[in-house]
Amino acid sequence: MQRIENLVFGLRAVILVVLAVFTVIMGAYAIQLRMDAGFAKMLPIGHPYIQTFLKYADSFGGGNRVLVVLQQKKDGDIFNAEFLEKLNEATQDLFYIPGVARHTVTSLWTPNTRFIAVTEEGLEAGDVIPANFSPSPESINQVMQNTLRADLVGRLVSTDFKSAMIRAELQDFDPETRAKLDYFKVARLLEQNIRDKYVSDDIDVKIIGFAKLTGDIADGARSVVMFFIVAFILTCLMLWLYCRSWLLTIVTVSCSLCSLIWQFGLLKIMGFGLDPLAVLVPFLVFAIGVSHGVQQINMVGAEIAAGLDKEQAARATFTFLLRPGSVALFTALSGFATLYIIPIGMIQELAITASIGVSLKIISNLIMLPLIVSYVAPGAEYGDKVRHAMEARAKFWPYLAALARPANAFIFIGICMAIGAVALYESRDRQIGDVHAGAGELWPNARYNLDSEYIAEHFNLGLNVLTIIGKSDKVVCTDYPQMLYLQDFSWYMRNVPGVQASISLPVVAKKINSMWQEGNPKWQALPRNPASLSQATSSVGSSTGLVDTNCETVAVQIFIADTKADTVKTVVNAAESWLDEHKMEGLDMQIGTGTVSIIAATNEVVEHSEIPMLLYVYAVVMFLVILTYREWRGALVCVIPLILATIIGNWFLTAATIGLKISTLPVLAIAVGIGVDYGIYEYNRIQRYMRMGLTPYAAYLQALNDVGSATMFTGGTLAIGVSTWIFSALKFQADMGLLLTFMFIVNMVGAVTLLPALVAAFEYIWPLKRKPLSEEEARAIRHAH
Repeated sequence: MQRIENLVFGLRAVILVVLAVFTVIMGAYAIQLRMDAGFAKMLPIGHPYIQTFLKYADSFGGGNRVLVVLQQKKDGDIFNAEFLEKLNEATQDLFYIPGVARHTVTSLWTPNTRFIAVTEEGLEAGDVIPANFSPSPESINQVMQNTLRADLVGRLVSTDFKSAMIRAELQDFDPETRAKLDYFKVARLLEQNIRDKYVSDDIDVKIIGFAKLTGDIADGARSVVMFFIVAFILTCLMLWLYCRSWLLTIVTVSCSLCSLIWQFGLLKIMGFGLDPLAVLVPFLVFAIGVSHGVQQINMVGAEIAAGLDKEQAARATFTFLLRPGSVALFTALSGFATLYIIPIGMIQELAITASIGVSLKIISNLIMLPLIVSYVAPGAEYGDKVRHAMEARAKFWPYLAALARPANAFIFIGICMAIGAVALYESRDRQIGDVHAGAGELWPNARYNLDSEYIAEHFNLGLNVLTIIGKSDKVVCTDYPQMLYLQDFSWYMRNVPGVQASISLPVVAKKINSMWQEGNPKWQALPRNPASLSQATSSVGSSTGLVDTNCETVAVQIFIADTKADTVKTVVNAAESWLDEHKMEGLDMQIGTGTVSIIAATNEVVEHSEIPMLLYVYAVVMFLVILTYREWRGALVCVIPLILATIIGNWFLTAATIGLKISTLPVLAIAVGIGVDYGIYEYNRIQRYMRMGLTPYAAYLQALNDVGSATMFTGGTLAIGVSTWIFSALKFQADMGLLLTFMFIVNMVGAVTLLPALVAAFEYIWPLKRKPLSEEEARAIRHAH
């Protein structure tokens, strides 16, 4: 360490100049960083549902759908010339929005919307709105009749005849430029070209879909700049109140900001953007920097108070804190890096983004900060201020240090274990996925959720569709046993709680078969004769999304009321159970396309990834502590408070009705990564003093004098900073702010209470024979403290 110290401080001017030039270069790239979103990177690649989704999305529709609904606000229904004209114009406008798969655009005006009817002369078929349509009362009445014949009520026309829907699928690239689709541009065009254009006193417009949701999240995420500024100002004020030096305050936050600039610049060079769901990560990385910066200036102040000059104080701080700081940052890095095991592109990008930021903190906070302090730190007068502050705080430490006495330690550990048991029991009902209907990222009163609620109430077929794909080795259209099998499955799913409608080839074929028999409802059944079956299914084309052109692959579309975790789990489990119990030879049924398939797959991945991710983080913490301090007991006393904090965090999720999903799962890893900082710095002091022969109580008392106030201040400052997010325009940001505020406080309390109690308990039960310090080590530690 002495050689490293001499090398770094011998070249301090050169190192600072190089870092300054690097900051300017990265700043030029950082200002070019933009938000980036994509549908494909939200998919849990490798999941069986997603493999089926990718295979059949082009033929049977994916989950990247846009629904536009025009609502008639004045008295009467939609069957009037003015409304139908607006519907036609809106259909054309949606047709030409970049990224729309034009063959999937469907409304009353598109040629893929057809009807079949029984007349005195036989069967009549045609477009719902014919090519020769004129806005006469007779033509409009004919359109209404055709809508009823085509059974479009609840599908393209609302059940109260006050609204009409236009739906389309989006591709993940712009077919004209072949470039990656800009979802923010699509959302902007949906607002400008459709909502702003057609909203009037007589007509309202509802728009939902992934592109619109992404745009709304991005609009709300831009407010994070305001919250960052507020949190930054609060952090600066709190930091000044703690260290009483504007100079040290500016140096600390500036070093953290520099690493943020480096991070943004490197992300731009690597071709990454900022996902709207991960836009808060840079602030968390900044918070980690402030956490370590507080430890640095805390020790600098103590060294100056002990009589050292600014360079000596900076050198002592660098040497003593490089090891625990590196261990803590590598642990935080592991917390972010383990997110990469989750096979969802957005979370993997978040893992890379955060890992880069934390890695850079080793340079900005453990090297750059003490080097700058060696030039600008205050003098002896500041040391007097620090000394008086330490003496004032020292009156409180004996009360807290009493937890490190064996009798108190065992009692307190028992209380913590009881709290952990209660938390584990209470968190049994924690939801994996959305807890509320609508988009969980937005508030219930957000325009998107209000639009979603309206569509769910007035249409049977909305955005929430689960599609089961059946691949046959025969022609399904003429195979009665397979058609009967599909009919039974459709009927079963229609009666599952949460299901609004179930549509499949046999369901439609039964209605067509009745039409061939003069519309007699008694004939709404599947004919057993292959020729009759062929006749009943011949009118069902591939444009319906129910069958392919060869009739060898079919789909069962199941529309559900909402995408709450319970609803999705109930419906998907019901489908899987029925398919497992009723297997059909020659017909392979798989859960495939639709938004519900993606949500179900994502929820399963999140549920199965949580425990391995946390175990990896705990394992890395234990490995680094054992490697650094050569004590397995030290690894346990650092990890046990983290485990308890995670269990209590799950209890908090349940109590606050926050679901565990891709926007909240990273928070647990982040909280562990940041929370371990407190424990590492505390344990570093306790371990050193116990090697000098002090009891756990005396060692912890001295550790509190060294870092107790810094640890508590850091936890409080970080909690206050992220608590401002509770007022965000985005619900998921508010949820993250609430959860992080809670986790920061719990981790801080665990580090200053449970960790020393565990040290005392281990020492009482199993005293460890420690290698005594050399005279040189003891002298160095006595000098430093």
